[in-house]
Amino acid sequence: MTEQEIASLAADLESFRVERKQSFTSAKSAIEEVICAFANDLPGMGETGVLLIGVHDKTGEPTGLEVTDQLLQQITGIRSDGAILPFPVMHVYKATLAGKDIVVVEVQPSHEPPVRLRGRVRIRVGPRRDTATRDEERILTERRRNWDGPFDQRPIRGSTLDELDLKLFEREFLPSAVAPEVLRENGRSIPEQLAALHLASPDAVPNVAGLLILGREPTTYLPGAYVQFLRVDGTELTDPIVDRKELSGPLPEVLRRMDEITSAHIHVATAVTGGPVERRSPDYPMAALQQLLRNAAIHRNYETSNAPLQWYWFSDRIEIHNPGGLFGRATPQTFGKPGGNDYRNPTVAAALYQLGFVQRFGMGVPLARKACKDNGNPEPEFILEPSTFGVIVKARA
Repeated sequence: MTEQEIASLAADLESFRVERKQSFTSAKSAIEEVICAFANDLPGMGETGVLLIGVHDKTGEPTGLEVTDQLLQQITGIRSDGAILPFPVMHVYKATLAGKDIVVVEVQPSHEPPVRLRGRVRIRVGPRRDTATRDEERILTERRRNWDGPFDQRPIRGSTLDELDLKLFEREFLPSAVAPEVLRENGRSIPEQLAALHLASPDAVPNVAGLLILGREPTTYLPGAYVQFLRVDGTELTDPIVDRKELSGPLPEVLRRMDEITSAHIHVATAVTGGPVERRSPDYPMAALQQLLRNAAIHRNYETSNAPLQWYWFSDRIEIHNPGGLFGRATPQTFGKPGGNDYRNPTVAAALYQLGFVQRFGMGVPLARKACKDNGNPEPEFILEPSTFGVIVKARA
């Protein structure tokens, strides 16, 4: 944090996310409680808790604490001395407040609550600390289960429903996902409908799937959620570029734009066979490219990679690369075979199925192979690496 941010927090005596302690040695047990409570983040705000050591609690003024390396090491030792489990994620450093040294301890909300201090779950209730009740422990346990689920079901803290295209939700998604008679009888609000369809949490926070399917600009929270298209006049990336595009926004819109680009770039040769009948031969089968591109968007790793889905169109081949290797029960031996698929993003896959972009689960690769064979293209070549997935489709001879 900047010196200005620290000064603002020190002066905000009512903030639930900051506590002040005059010293360390006389308040170690209380400091442990503060760290445990911040890690539990009972309100579920997802914000960093800040502990300022060397600051008067009632005035927010610095005490003139002597901040030594030994003191910083003692405070940092709280993280792993075994009193707080699971270990909290915290950052300890020296800072300046009104020209005097203080210690800042930033504590991240845990993804494995409830966090316990010597067996007791400590929480913050408003500006004070307390021991969690059974119901409060249940809330924390359910939150951990939520984090343990698929990544695309995780709420994106800090996002709001204003960042979703709710007209798209009402116009396209609801009629596709819910029977008309159910919609007529359904008195649920939009937030309740989003939660029921697994696109937001019960407290109206969009999750990863909600932002991918309905988000106006998903890259705000998921930096890699876009497609990089490059058309090259040659066989190498260093050859002249004919066309380039970056596609972002709600996935249904991105998939439609990919279809438009594919259709525009496919070359169709027409042959007259001695009569009124014409034979049209595209250099690539539209159906195969649709399946492979949609599979890449559905199965890519949105969690730990900021790389886009990369789509390169050369003069002799098309390459599609997406972050994330094979997932779950899919292995090099079972890939593309019945029963050999798995879903890294099951909620996204289900949503695109409901919208009609996926006809049958687990059939994308077999359908692409068949479309290439029927069109006279070589069989697609798949690149299966631990952290990336790729496919090469060669042009029809």
